Amino acid sequence: MTEARFDELIHPSTRLSLVATLAAADWAEFAFLKDRLQLSDSALSKQLTTLEEAGYVATERRLSGSRRKVRARLTSTGRDAFNGHIAALRAIVADATAPAEGPPV
Repeated sequence: MTEARFDELIHPSTRLSLVATLAAADWAEFAFLKDRLQLSDSALSKQLTTLEEAGYVATERRLSGSRRKVRARLTSTGRDAFNGHIAALRAIVADATAPAEGPPV
């Protein structure tokens, strides 16, 4: 069972969407991520760099013909952080929607 851990690094919506997309794939091409998340090259690069510096994402740069292609994947650390963050969000929602115990205030 994953320990619920709210993760401030993953929580901003752009990073959460990025990590969720990567969680569903082995590797994802930069162009796919850019289109899926509707981000500019620079915005996606910045988010990937932030996550890579934290050890949550690994990137690979390779040549395809004369073009350089970048792809990314979640590391095991990133997957653990994502799963913990999702568990924490679920716990927050469950607490907020649980019926109150005791007499009405």
